[in-house]
Amino acid sequence: MPVGVDDFAKLRKNNFYYVDKTGMIKELLENWGEVNLFTRPRRFGKSINMSMLKYFFEIGADKSLFDGLAVSRETKLWEEYSGQYPVISLTLKNIEADRFEAGRAMLVRVINEEARRHQFLLDSDKLSRQEKQDYELLLSRQMDDDTLFCSLKLMSELLRKHYGHKVMILIDEYDVPLAKASQHGYYGDMVGVIRSLFHSALKTNTDLEFAVLTGCLPRYAFGVRVSKESIFTGLNNTKMYTLLDARCDEQFGFTDQEVRNMLDYYGLSDYYDVTKEWYDGYKIGRANVYNPWDVINWCDQHQRYRSEKGI
Repeated sequence: MPVGVDDFAKLRKNNFYYVDKTGMIKELLENWGEVNLFTRPRRFGKSINMSMLKYFFEIGADKSLFDGLAVSRETKLWEEYSGQYPVISLTLKNIEADRFEAGRAMLVRVINEEARRHQFLLDSDKLSRQEKQDYELLLSRQMDDDTLFCSLKLMSELLRKHYGHKVMILIDEYDVPLAKASQHGYYGDMVGVIRSLFHSALKTNTDLEFAVLTGCLPRYAFGVRVSKESIFTGLNNTKMYTLLDARCDEQFGFTDQEVRNMLDYYGLSDYYDVTKEWYDGYKIGRANVYNPWDVINWCDQHQRYRSEKGI
C-alpha cells in the first residue's frame, strides 16, 4: 500500500497499488484553462496527481510509467502531449515558519531546488551569457526581491528558449505559506511575496502553456482581509475547480467503485460496509468520494493484521 508515497514514479516503479487518476489529464486538456486551480481537503491525493502531471508532460520523462493506465489509451492526446513540454514543478507544503524572514527563506530554497533541477541551462548554447548570469541568481540563497518575484517567469523564458516549447507550471499546496503566515501574524508580508511571484509567472507570461495549482483554501479565505488582498486579484485567467464543481470531481479522492476494487484486490471485501460507514463522507461536484489517506491506511492496517495472524 502506498502509505505516504507522493511521487508518481516511485509509486509506479515499486509496484505500489495505484488508483488510476490519469483521466485528469484528459479532462484538463479538454476543458482548457491557462491557469487551473484545484481546492481540495488535506490528504486527498493532490500531491500525487501533481507528480503524475509532471511525469506525463515533462520532456525526457519515462513514458513506461503510464503503461496500462487510462491516458495511454488516448492515442491522439498521448502523441500530442506526452513528454512534449518543459515543466516547472514546485511544492510549497513544507513552508511552515513562525516568522516572515524564515518563511521567505524557505520559499527561496524551493526556487533554488527547482533551478538546480534545470541547471543544464547554464551549458545551453541557446542562451546568451547574460541570460546564464541571470539564471545563476536563481541558485543563490541570497535572492533579492526583484529576482524572487520574477524567478518563475525567468525560468520559464529560458526553458522555452532552450527547448523551443512553452512551459507547464505546477504549484502544489500554494496556500500553506499563507495559512502559516496568517497563524503567526505576518500574512500581509507573505501574501505580497506570493502574489508578486504568481503574477509574474501566471499573468501575461508568453512562455506559459498552462499551469495547475492545488491548495485547500478557496479563492477567498480568512475573511474580509484576504478577499481584499487575494493573490488571485488581477489573475483573470484562472479557472477554479472547487468542491462544488462537477469537472474533475472524481480525480481527487476514491470513488465507491475504486474502494470496492481495492478491497477486493487485497481480499478485504468483507470490510466494505464498515469502510463505507467510516470513510464515505465527502461530496465533490456530483461524486461521492472517500478520503484516500484514510482508506489506504485502513487497508494497510488490515493487511498487516492478517499477515501477523497468518490469515
